Amino acid sequence: MGKILDRVDRKALRFAIGFPVLLAGAFVFCASLLRRDLPEPLAIQWTDDGGAAFAPYGIYVGWGAAMILATGWLVLSQALPLSRPAIMRRIMMGVGLFLCLFVTTVLAAGLVGQAGVTDARSSHVDATVLALGSGAAVSLGVTLAMVYKADQHWSVDDDRALQRTLTREADPDLTADTVRLWVHARSSVFVMIGIASLFPAALIAIALPWLGGLLVLLAVVGAGFLFARVKADRYGLKVLLAGVLPVMDVPAGSIAAASAADLKAADYGGWGYRHHGGTDAMLVGSGPAVVVSKTDGRRLAVSGGSQASAARLADVLTRVAARARKGGNPSSGGQAPGS
Repeated sequence: MGKILDRVDRKALRFAIGFPVLLAGAFVFCASLLRRDLPEPLAIQWTDDGGAAFAPYGIYVGWGAAMILATGWLVLSQALPLSRPAIMRRIMMGVGLFLCLFVTTVLAAGLVGQAGVTDARSSHVDATVLALGSGAAVSLGVTLAMVYKADQHWSVDDDRALQRTLTREADPDLTADTVRLWVHARSSVFVMIGIASLFPAALIAIALPWLGGLLVLLAVVGAGFLFARVKADRYGLKVLLAGVLPVMDVPAGSIAAASAADLKAADYGGWGYRHHGGTDAMLVGSGPAVVVSKTDGRRLAVSGGSQASAARLADVLTRVAARARKGGNPSSGGQAPGS
C-alpha cells in the first residue's frame, strides 16, 4: 500500500475520493427535500409523442448517486499518477470536476422539472437549472484545471524536514534528548469516576435526559484532566493537559535543575493542574514525578509515569539545560521547526 501511495498525488487522491461522495450525498439530501412534491413514479426519459419512461423515486435517486460516484472516481482517478504529464493531470482533474457537476445538474433538472405535477408525463427537464448548473460546471472545471498544482513543489513541510535533518547531523544527541510520554491516573480512579457518574446519570436521565447527559459529560471532562502529554526535547519542557491544552511551556534556557522524586499529590494541592505554594504542578496521582527548578526561582512538578520514565525525563531536561547554558540551545523557548 505504501508503494502505491508513493506513486500518486495524495492530496489529489483525497479530493478524488471525497468530492464525489460529498456531491452524491448532497444530491440525495436535496432530492429528499423535494420528495413530497414529486410524482410516483418519476420520468427518466421523454418522447416526442408525449410518452415517458419511468422509474421509482428510490431507483432514480439511488442510480443517480451511483452515477455521480462512478463518474467522479473514474475520471478524477486519471489525474492521480505522478508518472503522467502534469498538463494531462490538470486537464483530467478539471474534466472530472466538470462531469461530476454536470451529471448532478442533469439529475437535479429532471427532479425540479417534475416537482409539483401529478403525472410525470406532463413534466419536462427544468431548463433554468440545466443552464445554470452546466455553466457553473464548466467554469469550475476550468478553474480547477488552472489552479491545480500537478507539479511537485517544495513546500513548508519540506523546509521543516530539511532543517530537522540538518539539526540532527549537527547534533547527534538530538534523538536521545527527546522524551514523549503520556501520564494518567490509576485505572481504579477512572472506575470510581465511572461508577460515581454513570449510575446516577442513568437514574436522572429517566426524568431529565439532558441533565443525565450533562453529568456524563462532566465526568468525561473530569477524567480528561487526569491525562497529560509530556514533551521534553532540546527546546525545553511542554505539558499538555488532556493532550491538547498547554499548561506548562518551559524553555531549556530557563531550567536550572531537574530531578526525579516520589511525590504525594496532596502536598501540591491535589490531582490535576495546581498552583500551590509557589509551585506549578501537573500531577495525575501520587508517585514518580520530576521536579524542575527554574532560573527565576520558581519550581514545577510533573508526573513522570514510572520510576524509569521519570528518571529519563529528568536526565534529558538536565542535559538540554546544560547545553542551553553553553549556548547550544535557544533560551527563548522557541519551538523546534515542525513541532
